[in-house]
Amino acid sequence: MSKKIILAAFVGLMLVVTPGASHGMHIMEGFMPLGHSLFWGAVSLPFLVVGILSLKRSLKEDRNAKLYLGLAGGFVFVMSALKIPSVTGSCSHPTGVGLSAIIFGPFATTVVGTIVLVFQAILLAHGGITTLGANMFSMAIAGPLVSYGVFKLLGKAGVRKTYVIFLAASLGNLFTYVVTAFQLAWAFPGGPGGFGGALAKFMSIFAVTQIPLAIIEGILTAMVYSMVMEYVSSEGVTILTNKA
Repeated sequence: MSKKIILAAFVGLMLVVTPGASHGMHIMEGFMPLGHSLFWGAVSLPFLVVGILSLKRSLKEDRNAKLYLGLAGGFVFVMSALKIPSVTGSCSHPTGVGLSAIIFGPFATTVVGTIVLVFQAILLAHGGITTLGANMFSMAIAGPLVSYGVFKLLGKAGVRKTYVIFLAASLGNLFTYVVTAFQLAWAFPGGPGGFGGALAKFMSIFAVTQIPLAIIEGILTAMVYSMVMEYVSSEGVTILTNKA
């Protein structure tokens, strides 16, 4: 069987094995104050516009980009739908955005991540429309930017590619939750320690589940990236990588 068919089947499999019901969420619907929701939506919108332009350019320049876009989107969808309850109003889960950031760049990944977040909010009650901007900024903007930055920096330093992919995906995952903790602490800074105390509380609770999840995500991302590169090499096709 052609490796291209196998790769396409893998994409389809990832899209259909996602659980049909969900009791977890990113930051759940209606949880954040309205002003915060509007702020994060306004901050995220320019990244989405730039991402659409970047993605259109990638699809135009590379005839194989649609296949890899499907793979990246399916990977993000499935990984970010695997949830472990963490703190009130949120949960811990892999993000999957590191793979897309490495292949398509961080801005195109904003589009991929946003589409995933919208579908999860509507179909799985995972996240929400009112909190879409906040979830976009943490998972579809901040995380991909860190993954892409780590990939470029360590790649130039000559670090072995497997380690680069692992660290890029893992650190992108962890930074997503640093941003989520910041968002929650800013929205709910109650307690004797104020914002700083709330931030420390959210980060410490997230760390219990998120650190092992980040390690697992790094390993899985490295494996999938290796599979994609093996297919690219064996079939003699092209693939756009490192596009901002």
